[in-house]
Amino acid sequence: MSAVAFLNIAMHGHINPTLPVAAELVRRGHSVTYHTTPAYAEEIAATGARVLLYSGDDQPLAGTPLTLMDQLARTAVRVLPAVLTDLRGTRPDLIVHDSLCPWGPVAARELDVPAASSFTTFAFNRHLPSPTRGSWELLAAAAALPRHAGRYLRSRWELRRRYDTRAVPLIDLANIRQPLNLVYTSRAVHPQADSFDQSYRFVGPSVGARPADSSFPVDRLRDPVLYASMGTLFDVGPGLLRSFAGALAPLGGTVIVSTGHTDPAALGPLPPNVIAHRSVPQPEVLARAALFVTHGGVNSVNEALYAGVPMLVVPQGADQPLVASHVVELGAGLSIRTEDVNVEVVRALAQRLLDEPRFRAAASTLQVAQRQAGGYPRAADELERYLQQTGPVTQPGSADLPPQA
Repeated sequence: MSAVAFLNIAMHGHINPTLPVAAELVRRGHSVTYHTTPAYAEEIAATGARVLLYSGDDQPLAGTPLTLMDQLARTAVRVLPAVLTDLRGTRPDLIVHDSLCPWGPVAARELDVPAASSFTTFAFNRHLPSPTRGSWELLAAAAALPRHAGRYLRSRWELRRRYDTRAVPLIDLANIRQPLNLVYTSRAVHPQADSFDQSYRFVGPSVGARPADSSFPVDRLRDPVLYASMGTLFDVGPGLLRSFAGALAPLGGTVIVSTGHTDPAALGPLPPNVIAHRSVPQPEVLARAALFVTHGGVNSVNEALYAGVPMLVVPQGADQPLVASHVVELGAGLSIRTEDVNVEVVRALAQRLLDEPRFRAAASTLQVAQRQAGGYPRAADELERYLQQTGPVTQPGSADLPPQA
């Protein structure tokens, strides 16, 4: 059996799809390590992987493409010395890193082992450009935010001075590719899927392996279950969540609102059929849901389509407007801007999604594609096949890497 090391960034949407993959590799007898921050240590340990903690403060990653690039590059400078020390001790045969994790490919080249990239967002190419690609918008942001641009350039110079950074794009840190790229959705759901080469494996949603939440009142759910969540990246505040609760309550048997950063008490008195929790066991809830009001994170959309649930998408930022428009294009939902949200409008859109069969039909068709893609067993198969092809100590040369956009 082989030793596999996971390197990731500290964001739920990027960690959750990898948990079932790590658990499956452990089940198959591989030795798995996973570098993370303390906030995610418990749920990663539950997979059977050995948890290794990053050094320094646990700082959330967020913001504009430029500020995200700045944060990622500075994090790479900070964590790489300890990460390399850890990995030299565990001697991995393969490194699996997130597509936004620049210290992953650096560690792989320093240790001379193969690497695979994990795309929990959509994958990017010239037909579907990455938010951190070289563009006039990014150049304008650098001019407007010279402190972040300067820190990014200093961090990249420091990385290049100390390490082999040839596998890391100079600019496009949201699109770090390898000879094997796992994409956690199906070809039917991914935009422009036919424009990606064979290094991209559309393995489908990776659902499972999250610790059970005994505090969530599953026994209180009554059909139809209507679910609203704005994810954990953006702090949307109580007003928006209160609007969702008020809009959905007359339509549902049970309405579930995941409040994320917001204290559920801040929503004030709610209708008796509304359950507000900071954290919700999303795959289990979606399996019961008739409708999902979502921010449009790729992971959440993939899980909704895995369950065949139509969506009302309320994008908050990052790549979510792109995802929202794609959900509408697929026929699996509707979209609304945050500034247009009020109780009456959301209720009318939700009623359409519940009453018009075309939305459920489109979501059900995509559900078949999502499940047939294979999920985490397919991802584990791809990693094992890649290990067999590369051998335990063969690192692809720069000529073997796909060209970085």
